[in-house]
Amino acid sequence: MPFIVYLRVSTQRQGQSGLGLEAQREAVEQYAARVSEPILGTFTEVESGAQKDRPELAAALKECRRTKSVLLIARLDRLSRSLSFIAQLLEAGVEIRAADMPEANRLMLQMLAVFAEHERRLISERTRAALAAAKTRGVELGVHGKRLAQAHRDEATVFARSLATIVLPLAAQKMSLRRIADELNARGLVSRDGGRWHPSSVTRLLSRLKEAH
Repeated sequence: MPFIVYLRVSTQRQGQSGLGLEAQREAVEQYAARVSEPILGTFTEVESGAQKDRPELAAALKECRRTKSVLLIARLDRLSRSLSFIAQLLEAGVEIRAADMPEANRLMLQMLAVFAEHERRLISERTRAALAAAKTRGVELGVHGKRLAQAHRDEATVFARSLATIVLPLAAQKMSLRRIADELNARGLVSRDGGRWHPSSVTRLLSRLKEAH
């Protein structure tokens, strides 16, 4: 039977950079080539594993039913660590295959989901226990995160100030955010994330400059 591929990453940044996606794509393509079955389509989801409402997965399952294909994933954990969610998928009337464990049948998939959910609960419980113990010892929680956030803000301020002599005169001329963005792009200047300027990124830049003064 042919395959419909479902890929998933947990964050928007991973989706944009390809982190995780390329490894999954390579795994499913190698498996399909090994069993000499075609891939009829690929659906990619950028979403949290805890989120059950996944439009791309729903579309992939629908396409599997329409083309009588097998849903192919790279690894079981790319679907979910929720037993109830895996059970729901297994009841969808679509054969599911994981490239890292193609011999897994429906029962094995359910068992793996049970172990995965158990592991997730253990990790959550250990994390809560560690935080509670640290708080009891008087450790200030979140200090490292606060330092990183402050460093991020400082870097953003330095970047904003480097463009102040260009952006502030444009804003003083009552230019729209769109026109300022177009002007920055025309000059070949990149935004802080290395991309093109948009009204939203100009707004953040002006806000940062205002806070700096």
